Amino acid sequence: MKSIYPFFLLVTWLCFSNKALADNCDSNCQMDQIYSYFKALDKVSLRGSSIKDIEYFLSLMHADVKYIHVEYEARFDKESWRKAFVRNLERGAYQNSNENEQRVLQAILGKNHVAVEYSHGMVQKDGTWQQKKPLLILFGFTEGKISLVKELW
Repeated sequence: MKSIYPFFLLVTWLCFSNKALADNCDSNCQMDQIYSYFKALDKVSLRGSSIKDIEYFLSLMHADVKYIHVEYEARFDKESWRKAFVRNLERGAYQNSNENEQRVLQAILGKNHVAVEYSHGMVQKDGTWQQKKPLLILFGFTEGKISLVKELW
């Protein structure tokens, strides 16, 4: 019994420390995820993108992610969001080129949430980025992953 006790303690500590690490996503972690979100979404939007690109994008999200678009009254869980992406892919909606790029303009960090001003834009021949109108999105985080995407435009 004595030899099992240290093993039990180790397993218990690992379980609780992994949970703590998963919940501890500081502002740098959150912003890294937001940048990855936009980069992966740009890839989905490219002409010639695939279901593999959609699956990668969705793999960045928490299992219980909610997508809400206030203006269009859209509300998706992860599976319905996947189906919407696949429908758009199948109807040929994704036609962006490599010059299309979304960028974060500003961010306000709060408790487990980040409000982000971002814009779609085009990389010009001289390498500069020409932004379109700014938009607002709210990200929420659960267990260290994006669990809420709320478009407010």
